[in-house]
Amino acid sequence: MSGHSKWHNIQAKKGKADAKRGKIFTKIGKELMVATKAGGPSPDINFKLRDVIAKAKTNNMPQDIITRAIKKATGDLSGVVYEEITYEGYGPSGIAVIVEVLTDNKNRSASNVRHAFTKHGGNLGASGCVSFMFTRKGQIVIEKNESLDEDELMMIALDAGAEDFESEDEVYIVTTGFEEFSTVREALEEKSIEFLEAEIKMIPDTYVTIDEEVSVHVQKMLDVLEEDDDVQNVWHNAEFPEGWEQ
Repeated sequence: MSGHSKWHNIQAKKGKADAKRGKIFTKIGKELMVATKAGGPSPDINFKLRDVIAKAKTNNMPQDIITRAIKKATGDLSGVVYEEITYEGYGPSGIAVIVEVLTDNKNRSASNVRHAFTKHGGNLGASGCVSFMFTRKGQIVIEKNESLDEDELMMIALDAGAEDFESEDEVYIVTTGFEEFSTVREALEEKSIEFLEAEIKMIPDTYVTIDEEVSVHVQKMLDVLEEDDDVQNVWHNAEFPEGWEQ
């Protein structure tokens, strides 16, 4: 959509992540445990685990914390069992919202998520009510610098199977299909290219433009959801006003 800045949204989210590094490590640790339980502790054969480890490293997660999470999942260390749950609903002005949860208490999670929606002018919907408006894709964000040749970087990404390559502000954004994400990421890693971000996301097919008044309510709802310890990811299709400080 014209005027929509992917990098603006990524920047805002990254700033919050930097401010809450411990909470981010906890969330990624849970993802590591779930991926390990589902496919085993070897990233060589467990592609999901390999992707989560890559995400952990882009967030500067220490190797010992990564290893500890994997050991908890294999039973080498004591740990809890987490359940994956996805909630869908509508925020202020009808924006679509998807909330991905990893929890050891689904009743607590359901109550907290529902409260966040209703308190800030939204409503929780049935499964599938908004997910059709999104597509699961990989997104890799690379900071621009003098050592990177844009054309060469683009060819590496596209040759490896990327869907799109964009130059935006001070970053390059590589978008991949869900199935091609690991292949593209690894092709870039082989060239020693470092990422600001590399993960699977729910990308909205279209965005809903909201004004500053609605933005306040939307942001409060998103903040409450993202601060919940059970919530792993929050995806939405709101396009905030230009210059809006998230």
